[in-house]
Amino acid sequence: MNHRLSLMKPSASLVFMSRAKEMQKTDPTVIGLAGGEPDFATPDRISMAAIHSLTEGNTHYVIGPGIPELRAAIAKKLCEENDIPCDENCILVTPGGKNAIYLAIHAVLNEGDEAIILNPAWVSYEPIVIAAGGTPVNVKLNYKRDYRITAEALEAACTEKTRILIINYPNNPTGRILHKEEADVLETFLLKHPNVYLLSDEIYERIVYDKKYSVSMASRPAVAERVITMNGFSKSVAMTGWRMGYLVSNKEVFQSAYKLYQHSLSCMSGFLQVGAIEAFKCQREIEDMRKIYEQRRDMFVGILNSIPGVSCPKPEGAFYAWVYFDVKGMNSEEICEYLLKNAKVVGMPGTAYGEENVACMRFSFANATAELEDAANRIREAILRLN
Repeated sequence: MNHRLSLMKPSASLVFMSRAKEMQKTDPTVIGLAGGEPDFATPDRISMAAIHSLTEGNTHYVIGPGIPELRAAIAKKLCEENDIPCDENCILVTPGGKNAIYLAIHAVLNEGDEAIILNPAWVSYEPIVIAAGGTPVNVKLNYKRDYRITAEALEAACTEKTRILIINYPNNPTGRILHKEEADVLETFLLKHPNVYLLSDEIYERIVYDKKYSVSMASRPAVAERVITMNGFSKSVAMTGWRMGYLVSNKEVFQSAYKLYQHSLSCMSGFLQVGAIEAFKCQREIEDMRKIYEQRRDMFVGILNSIPGVSCPKPEGAFYAWVYFDVKGMNSEEICEYLLKNAKVVGMPGTAYGEENVACMRFSFANATAELEDAANRIREAILRLN
């Protein structure tokens, strides 16, 4: 057996999502808030474009890193919305954002190279680094300081073996966005360490609240050549099952990632790519979904913050509530099991994201509003009984 794979943990998100689905087979009252699955349908114009392309016979191999029309649309979006000027010939369309991250990390790392990961972190970064033969270096940001990036934390983790720093904003699980001050810290770090790449996971960048804006690091000209940007359609346009993501980088990283892509994936479906082009014409639908997420956030977080011993900062982006519990000295896994048994609500323990210093859980608020309100009230009642 491959010794690297033996070091990898299963995806905690998929484990808890599967658990919720199994429980719902025998008890439909169980509410699953463990996954990151928008409850909206894909906008009609996207689906109809893909169906029309399919019925026209667009079912054969697509040679290249993505159809030119889609890559041109992505380049236009990055330039206009993210201030990222990019060459469409350095854009690679991938089966989901996760695969874009996989390809980028494999393109950069050699055996024994180190990858800095900022915790709390999405569950798949570390296993992907291990699969590439790299060494994950987890930097535990301080919850008491609102998980802000500091130069001291980055420098303490950086060695001569460091080759990539992985960031994710808006952040899964905390909901934080990348503020200018922290972008300045990252830029200074990259300028000080010219052999280090930065992988910026921006899959939630269109889901930001309170008229704020999350900085895209590739918009910083001084370091843009060493920033690999990953994005996609799953979260902001409710296209999770379509598996449509993309990465943009300098030519060297692109060519390396594309070689692996050719030998592992061959190509993306042509008719799905045609559908994805229409996503850039769905600004109204995207904004409507964002507004509903914001309303759900306010309601869900409001109820949770009314519970003694529970606190939840308002997330600035994404659709997750990162909730702190100070009840009966329980850790996050014990709270997770308690709420599963006593509230029939499935969430994710903070330990799955590397947060072991405080008892916390992640709940998705991408579910229907009525279901979310029910879940929040069940959590309230269960915690009150416990106290």
